Amino acid sequence: MRVFVILPAAGIGTRMAAHGATAVAPKQFLEIGGVPVLVRSVQAFLAVPKIDTVCVAVRAQEKERLEAQMKEYKLGDRVKMVVGGDNRQESVGNALAALECADDDVVLVHDAVRPLIDPATIERTIEAVVKHGAAIVGLPAVDTIKQVERTADGAIIASTIPRERVVLAQTPQGARFGLLQRAFKEAEADGFSGTDEASVLERAGIEVAVVPGSARNFKITQPGDIELAEFYLSSGNR
Repeated sequence: MRVFVILPAAGIGTRMAAHGATAVAPKQFLEIGGVPVLVRSVQAFLAVPKIDTVCVAVRAQEKERLEAQMKEYKLGDRVKMVVGGDNRQESVGNALAALECADDDVVLVHDAVRPLIDPATIERTIEAVVKHGAAIVGLPAVDTIKQVERTADGAIIASTIPRERVVLAQTPQGARFGLLQRAFKEAEADGFSGTDEASVLERAGIEVAVVPGSARNFKITQPGDIELAEFYLSSGNR
């Protein structure tokens, strides 16, 4: 059994764009503590010896930039690159098609802009996929969760969802290659677009386990998140 990682990094960061941040670079290429976000994410997975390959999906126009960063930071030959698609699901699908995996191999998909993922969480996710077939990282809900109905004037509460029945999905998310490939092929055939890998797996009737996550494993989506990530780094919390 081998372990592969896919980092979809072909997004343009529309929420960053609203604040003017993408005038310099997409968010995955912005720097935290002097190191690009995407490079930090790759390094986090390379720190786990059992991972065979990290496959990064980027836009065609960003290939040269990534190749230069791979050399600059000496990421090594465990890192591969594919051209991403128009959305996350297409990017992951392109990477799945490029990987030479056996059905029992483990494939993890991680948001390229969650650079503070720690090796222990990665290893727990791998173990959960081996045991259950599919797994994601998730955080328990802290706030009260309300289900609402949208109206012309805003939203009306329809019900309160018990917090113990809710988790906030993070990444990595993964499965045995055979299961993930089947789920993606079925979604493509039916024109289904999921918001994450778990939604695609769920739709295919595949049970997905949950691994405890961390508040530090947050997704960088707006300029203030860069400052928060740098705070975690400066305080010794990777």
